[in-house]
Amino acid sequence: MLESHDPAPTGRPPAPGLLVSLVRASRPVSWINTAFPFAAAYLLVTREVDAVLVVGTLFFLVPYNLLMYGINDVFDYESDLANPRKGGIEGDVVRDRAHARRVHRAILWACAITVLPPFAWLLAQGSLAAGITLVLVLFGVVAYSAPGLRFKERPFLDSLTSALHFCGPLLYALVVADVPLLDDGAWPVWVAFILWGMASHAFGAVQDVRADREGGIASVATVIGARATVWCAIALYAASSLVLLALPWPATLSAVLPLAYVASVARFTRVTDETCEDANRGWRTFLWLNQPVGFAVTMLVIATWKG
Repeated sequence: MLESHDPAPTGRPPAPGLLVSLVRASRPVSWINTAFPFAAAYLLVTREVDAVLVVGTLFFLVPYNLLMYGINDVFDYESDLANPRKGGIEGDVVRDRAHARRVHRAILWACAITVLPPFAWLLAQGSLAAGITLVLVLFGVVAYSAPGLRFKERPFLDSLTSALHFCGPLLYALVVADVPLLDDGAWPVWVAFILWGMASHAFGAVQDVRADREGGIASVATVIGARATVWCAIALYAASSLVLLALPWPATLSAVLPLAYVASVARFTRVTDETCEDANRGWRTFLWLNQPVGFAVTMLVIATWKG
């Protein structure tokens, strides 16, 4: 039984049930960000609906996100408690420590139960290269937060690993569909996607510069500073746009999309380490900006499919 019916401590709101906490830990707002790249790439290449598409899409929709964000919630619990922006859409935090321990155990068990079966099935599909790609993608997800690895605390590697969280499903789709990663129609997509992901992670770290430094957590933003990180993000978004120009028509139109993020982030080029929290406004813009940009990408995918 996944629901918790323990009474709440006096003076505090009732603790949510474990099932609700598991769903929150998986960040439903981000489900599409990992499932769509896999499904779109696989469909464009194979042009058919098969078991790999269905299982892979469902895997990258929920279990993958529960693994990615859930273990982050478990191992970042203490620092998340001290971070004022944590809670709700930007990361759920269970304030009651006793209930948090139950939630964290449930997250780890749920990760094992939901991730391992489809992961094992997908490993049996496609080539050895596809299996290795999938293993590396999941390793990156675990290594980002797990004690002893903690890629999230290794400046610059943190942004690259985060970018691969989202580009990884696309890379796996290409490899399992036997598409060479250096194919003219493939490499601009995944290279631009990684650049976009690195930019997004770096900018997201700006708002936490002071909190991370106080908590002894390293990041690209704590190393080079808030303002330099903003400029780094702008450069990476612009580079992503330039790379997409290498795609054939009409996919070339996608080169316009990263420029929307350039415009958004450019508002914070005067931010300092002392005013880093102001960048949270830009991060919230980023979250909703993903929706219309995702719609535009979908339209381009359809146009490319028909072409």
